[in-house]
Amino acid sequence: MNDIHNILFNAHILFSIALGVWSVTMAVRNQPISGNFWGSLATITILAAAITLVGVIMTLMGLRPPRIVTYYLYMSWLVVIMPGLFTMLRGRDDRNAAIAFAILCFFNATTSFSMLQREVVGPWMLPGA
Repeated sequence: MNDIHNILFNAHILFSIALGVWSVTMAVRNQPISGNFWGSLATITILAAAITLVGVIMTLMGLRPPRIVTYYLYMSWLVVIMPGLFTMLRGRDDRNAAIAFAILCFFNATTSFSMLQREVVGPWMLPGA
């Protein structure tokens, strides 16, 4: 189960970086945000929800690290923030919105990377611990 969790987290990191690069490209070209990008934002939100679900299952199985409150706070951030930014921008699709999504995507990638590093390095991951 831990391997599935780590694979999904790595996918979230890579997908966040890809969406950030896509947003920067749209902003540099001064293109409006396309429907494909909106679909990708929905996909990354669903991916974050799936990671949270796997985390809940791992918690119920007793496989979660001691920093469980921090984990769920960060995961709730990752699930809520993309639709939240869309709502705050009221569906705008201009250059400034693309820049805002790029910043948020790169921030989410660093947040996910930070969480994954804390999870992998912890002593609960050592054999026989």
